[in-house]
Amino acid sequence: MADFGGDTDAFRNEAKAWLEANFPPSLKGKGGMMQGEGPAASSPDFNAWTKAMGEKGWGVPTWPKKYGGGGLTPAEARVLQQEMNRIGAWNPIGGMGTMMFGPTLLEYGTEEQKMEHIPAIATQKVRWCQGFSEPGAGSDLASLSTKAEDKGDYFLVNGQKIWTSGGQWADMCFCLVRTDNTKKHEGISFVLIDMKDPGVEVRPIRLIAGASPFCETFFTDVKVPKDNLVGTLNKGWDVAKYLLTHERDMIGAIVSWRAAARNKSAARETRRLIAQHRDEKGGF
Repeated sequence: MADFGGDTDAFRNEAKAWLEANFPPSLKGKGGMMQGEGPAASSPDFNAWTKAMGEKGWGVPTWPKKYGGGGLTPAEARVLQQEMNRIGAWNPIGGMGTMMFGPTLLEYGTEEQKMEHIPAIATQKVRWCQGFSEPGAGSDLASLSTKAEDKGDYFLVNGQKIWTSGGQWADMCFCLVRTDNTKKHEGISFVLIDMKDPGVEVRPIRLIAGASPFCETFFTDVKVPKDNLVGTLNKGWDVAKYLLTHERDMIGAIVSWRAAARNKSAARETRRLIAQHRDEKGGF
């Protein structure tokens, strides 16, 4: 893509043309119904839109191009969002990978880790879940007991996580483990675990209302390569604190989106009732 040198008008023209050529009209206004941590409501148009946005890098517009992002400036990203709003388009690439783990890996990961994981997040090819909370470590997360023993070229992980949102659908998990039993905050490390590895078991948690996105996740003698350590050994708490700032941003964005959706729904219902009243009374 061309470097617009700060010319947002030129970028707007490109964004407008690209969106009109690639966004399927059948998906207009359906973002809230087709996004989330579960299996997306797939369709040929949805798959094509996800592929197009991923290849363009606009699912993560401000991430560096070298890792599969859009390389846009914040101003260009705002213009892109404006043009998407104008035609009812929406970003099909989301979840914990883009909202939480990706920004954290860009900050703390090695170059090798970034090259391995960021492009797959930017194209929605790999889904991530979070392994933080435990049955005995909820509000006091630093008391977690899932243990990672140093076995030379790998860690041997044993323990349990709970409330693992989307764990039954995830490919990978960013996880806090204890690597030093003599310390609390300073004995925690941040590792990446392949959810398909032997010893990983996921059990969905059934809520009263029925199915839910929450799971229990059990690790039994799971071998985690040392290359999957993010940041410094026993300094995972620092990485987790950085990630949790993005989690708060994600929650805030979800709350704002739901509030906006409710307002739109209420507005539609008000217009419907006004029209119905007008028809019944023969006009005002």
